[in-house]
Amino acid sequence: MIAEAPPAADGNSRQFFKYALVGGSGFIVDASVLTALVNGVGYGHYISRAASFSLAVTITWWINRQWVFHTGDPNRREYTSYFIVQLVGAFINLAIYVLTIELKPTLAMMPIIPLAIGATTALLVNFLLVRHFVFRDASTAESK
Repeated sequence: MIAEAPPAADGNSRQFFKYALVGGSGFIVDASVLTALVNGVGYGHYISRAASFSLAVTITWWINRQWVFHTGDPNRREYTSYFIVQLVGAFINLAIYVLTIELKPTLAMMPIIPLAIGATTALLVNFLLVRHFVFRDASTAESK
């Protein structure tokens, strides 16, 4: 006999899955912009990463608020909180990105690999912080 997950756990899993899908779309934006700026335009890795990150955060905030957490009208406080929380995850992501390039300089020519390592590591931290600090009211409603 297989035990069924309680409804709240099921909602949490569904919410995390949707959050991860949004994160995947953010990763595609991030990786595409980063690669274009580094390899196409010739900008430095770190300034390119700042630009690609900012665009990806803005896009994922909008999709998360509409599809994952179902919040009301957008507001500056929500966006600012989301951006700050994402900076925590980005610090983890960026630290791993830099460390990977420093430890394996040949990966500087393929920035998507250090980006993927950092993004994967930061995903869970970002979800927990966003769920509990930015969209906390929507998270409670979603998991019921």
